Amino acid sequence: MQPAAAAPRPGPAAAKKKNKMKKTKKIAKQLRPRAEAAEAAAAAAAAERAAAEQAAEEAARRARHLKSLSRRSGGERELEELVFGDSLNVEEDELLQRLAGPRRLNATERRSLQKESSDSEVENEAKGKLLSKKPAWVDEDDEAEENVDMTHRYRKDLMKSDAEKILTKKNLKRRLEEQFQRAMGGVPAWADLENRKKSKRTASDSDSDEDDNLLCRTGNFVSNSESLPRGILKMKTCLPANQERLANGRLATVQFHPSAQVVMTAGHDRSVSLFQVDGIRNPRIQSIYLESFPIYKACFSVDGEQVIATGTHHKMFFVYDMMSGSIIPIQKVRGVEERFLRNFEVSPDGSFMLLTGTSGYLHLLSMKTKELISTMKVNGRCTASAFTPDSSKIYSYSKEGEVFIWDVRSRKCLHKFEDEGSLEGKCIAVSKNNQYVACGSASGVVNLYTTDVCLKENRPKPVKAIMNLVTSATCVTFNPTTEILAVASREMDEAVKLAETLFRFLKEGTGENGPVTEVL
Repeated sequence: MQPAAAAPRPGPAAAKKKNKMKKTKKIAKQLRPRAEAAEAAAAAAAAERAAAEQAAEEAARRARHLKSLSRRSGGERELEELVFGDSLNVEEDELLQRLAGPRRLNATERRSLQKESSDSEVENEAKGKLLSKKPAWVDEDDEAEENVDMTHRYRKDLMKSDAEKILTKKNLKRRLEEQFQRAMGGVPAWADLENRKKSKRTASDSDSDEDDNLLCRTGNFVSNSESLPRGILKMKTCLPANQERLANGRLATVQFHPSAQVVMTAGHDRSVSLFQVDGIRNPRIQSIYLESFPIYKACFSVDGEQVIATGTHHKMFFVYDMMSGSIIPIQKVRGVEERFLRNFEVSPDGSFMLLTGTSGYLHLLSMKTKELISTMKVNGRCTASAFTPDSSKIYSYSKEGEVFIWDVRSRKCLHKFEDEGSLEGKCIAVSKNNQYVACGSASGVVNLYTTDVCLKENRPKPVKAIMNLVTSATCVTFNPTTEILAVASREMDEAVKLAETLFRFLKEGTGENGPVTEVL
């Protein structure tokens, strides 16, 4: 087979012509935006000229109209003013009236003015009725009955039978009024117009003035009560607070932030996590990791700017400053000789930190400097402690079932009493109003005392003994209004009980399949 012949190469003249065409296209491409801009500017100028010409024509037309109006007869001007209104000479009339000043009235005009002002209110109302204008037209569609579909999901509850799938607007209005009256137990006084008129006529002037003042103001006249509602308390299970980062180990602490809608979790996985609680997603804000430091307890400072964390078998503890983002290790507190530091409490005023040591020692530290202020000692081993709401006293619970009351300022023991029937103390809590003290023992019994009796008697009788737990009571806490006492045990799944301080049992269990670490 013969090989295919190669295409002939273009000559120098053809190549030159091709390069020239490329340059021409490039130059035309560069000049095209300039041409378009020039065309746009010319079009804008033409539009401006057209607008100016139109304005000039309008001004000339108005001038011709005024000139022709001035030449017309009085009858024609009155007819035109009646039809179109006297809008052309309003400004001239106002200017002449201002220049002339207020017009003086003669005697006849003054007498007629006084006579008109002396008319009674009844005559004025009668005149108003006579002068009331009728509507220009009446729309027939407004008077027509319009049917409403009652099968809509918002109106299904208003149906009395299946035959009422369609109702007129008038009947629907009547049905809504009946439902409202059933819900309110009749017609409210403010909705009964006839009774309101009668009450206004019979009420005194002071009462009417108060009602008028009430109706003339806006604002929240009914404030929300801080107390819990009476009757049944409704509870529901929300999303897990730490669903975006579940702990790899056992949780040791769960606590809400003092002022923000944030919850903190800490545990044996050596991490402290913060979550924003919104009830929808509960996003994670931040997590810090403490290497080789399983956390025994973590707690917010009162101002919410720091997190203090102690370990399971460490002498040191960590302070996490959330404002600066720094983790400060406290290697050793001078004057505190302990093998390990686990349990601690922070005073409600944010001034003190109480470390629970071994052999019954209680170390009071300054929250600001983390330095030792003083050391107190109970008989035996201290298992739990709690500050009073005013941070003036400390209740410490010993393993032998004795409760010691300390004065924070003098660091002296004010009183000591025995918890009735306690074989081993586990936890203690003081109510927010300083009215009750709750002591939980290893037998699962939680005794509730009044603070007045605890300060006077050595063997006080509890107001109530809560015996709903069958394992050790490891956590007791009051709600902020001291209406509910929560008791829990971490030795059994779902072992949490809620009871009113009026000693009515509320709820068993938590709805979670696991031991309860802490109750907030």
